[in-house]
Amino acid sequence: MAVCLSVIAGLVLAKLDPRDSHSVSPSTTVVAAPPADGLQTSEQPQTPVRTADDKNPPDTPPRQVFSGQVVLLREELKSRGIATAQEHEGDVVLRTADGLLIPLLADWRGRAFYQDERLQNRPVTLVGYLRPKLPYLQVLMVYTEDKSGTLQYTDYWCDILSIPSDEIKPSDCGQGEIRLRLQPQERPL
Repeated sequence: MAVCLSVIAGLVLAKLDPRDSHSVSPSTTVVAAPPADGLQTSEQPQTPVRTADDKNPPDTPPRQVFSGQVVLLREELKSRGIATAQEHEGDVVLRTADGLLIPLLADWRGRAFYQDERLQNRPVTLVGYLRPKLPYLQVLMVYTEDKSGTLQYTDYWCDILSIPSDEIKPSDCGQGEIRLRLQPQERPL
């Protein structure tokens, strides 16, 4: 079995032989920590950290579906008789049917709830992750209900470029605004 090794910045990058039944694919690069002596031979087991074919890192939790309403944290706490400081102004949470409050991470997808008030105070279904030791919901997909209760996949759309966006902002082409797009769809997962 042919194994080509090279040491780069303290990591061993191994290209595995495509004829080897243990190889993933000829183009896959396996990154492994070097053994204590700094050398790696074909007899030593290789511990893959991540391959080029992986879609999610190994520590990614399973996707889950969450339902409720996205509300402003400060207003929700006030309605429960809890006073908060101004620093919570603008923070949003998902309020579930049983009253649980789950803060939303303001990342590439979740920040839409911080920017666009039209997504707040209405029934939503969110697909996302709750990571261990992190209290924030990382939103991947957003579904809102219209007044008739129809579930709709929710994102933003540029009519000029005909491309979707995850947040409301000026269009990348500079020729117009991105608009809220609602597409009727079945409940996810």
